[in-house]
Amino acid sequence: MKILAYLYSDPLLERISEPQDWGWEVAQTYRDLGDRHFLMQLLEDCENAPPDYLLLQRLEDLGDSVEEVGDRLSQLESLGVQLILVPPASSSAPHCNLDARPDLLVLLQQIQKAIAARRIRQGHARNRLKSLPPPGKAPYGYRRGKDRYILDRTTAPVVKDFFEQFLLYGSLRGAVRYIEKKYRKKISASTGQRWLTSPVYRGDTAFKHGEIISDTHTAIASREEAAQIDRLLRRNRRLSPRAASAPRSLAGLVVCGECQSGMTVTRVTTRQSNREYLYLRPSHCQRATKCPAIAYEEVLQQTITKICHDLPQAIAGMNIPSPEGIKERLTTEINKKQEIIAELPLLTNRGILDLETAELRAYKLQTEISQIQTQLAQLPPPNLLAIAKTVSIPRFWLDLSESERRFYFREFLREIEIVRQSAGWEIELIFIFSP
Repeated sequence: MKILAYLYSDPLLERISEPQDWGWEVAQTYRDLGDRHFLMQLLEDCENAPPDYLLLQRLEDLGDSVEEVGDRLSQLESLGVQLILVPPASSSAPHCNLDARPDLLVLLQQIQKAIAARRIRQGHARNRLKSLPPPGKAPYGYRRGKDRYILDRTTAPVVKDFFEQFLLYGSLRGAVRYIEKKYRKKISASTGQRWLTSPVYRGDTAFKHGEIISDTHTAIASREEAAQIDRLLRRNRRLSPRAASAPRSLAGLVVCGECQSGMTVTRVTTRQSNREYLYLRPSHCQRATKCPAIAYEEVLQQTITKICHDLPQAIAGMNIPSPEGIKERLTTEINKKQEIIAELPLLTNRGILDLETAELRAYKLQTEISQIQTQLAQLPPPNLLAIAKTVSIPRFWLDLSESERRFYFREFLREIEIVRQSAGWEIELIFIFSP
């Protein structure tokens, strides 16, 4: 018994994978990428020595039209070759022997539908190679141009102001409320989260499989702003949504070391006066004798004093590679890939590469460059020690508002632990870069 197999892959649509495990003892596998040169060879070999079975993944792999597929099915049937469909390993579709196939008209309709869907996907893929925007409505803040997104002068300022508000105060819900009040633009917190993380607003275009091409259109948020947004989002992820947008600088950071409960800020007023008193109280204390509340201002002052003393020493003791060295290495990789992209038109003109192969290679290099740029954006600031020295000046903290203090506390602190003692209490700072 002789068994042959045929594999077809369109580089525009599919990742080139390892050879298919057919589950059969296959004498020879014919494989085409893009064109069908080896399919012609397979049909010629079948004319000379017909096999008993031919294994395929999809019937539409036999041609680019219903007519081509129909002609090749008739040719194989006249040679007595039995076709068996063996779907890819990632598919849950069952194996199918085409001797038991449904009505020919139904089969041709299925093939026509699959080929039409493939042509649509091929059109989208060709647009992707040219870095054209994907189909659909342009994101808020942009409108569709001829070959890229262009800024919408009426809505782009709303998105820009949203980003600036988030960067200033680090509060997603606060930024959402701000643009609703100023521009009467009402969005949900989840929509605001998508704005903050969307590659589109950073000047990039995201495609299938999460692939990103950088600098395809004008950005609303710069690379530096985008890196800061990512740091703020990672920082806020450790906090509850309510604490992340709370106005008090210590909200969500303080933990009672005795009962391990998070401490919330509570406000107390008196009837006789308009003064208010702030306390930090354990929210879920399980002890029989509840841990007492502590005056908010006292914890705040001790936190400022201790961060001024401990932060420079903590950063000086960090054993991390130089950000400048990493940045230089990644920048060199980007430059090498850009040089290869610049050489592709020359290779095309000399006939070494065809246009489609050159476009595929350029697309792959551009996505790799985008990945490296993401790594660059995630590097810590090169002047981290200088920032720590500035933050360690007590006068620096006195000139800040509560919202501004909240920004800097969360930039450096993971947790503030209240260590209770018989004669009182003290605080212990846990920095975000602590092991």
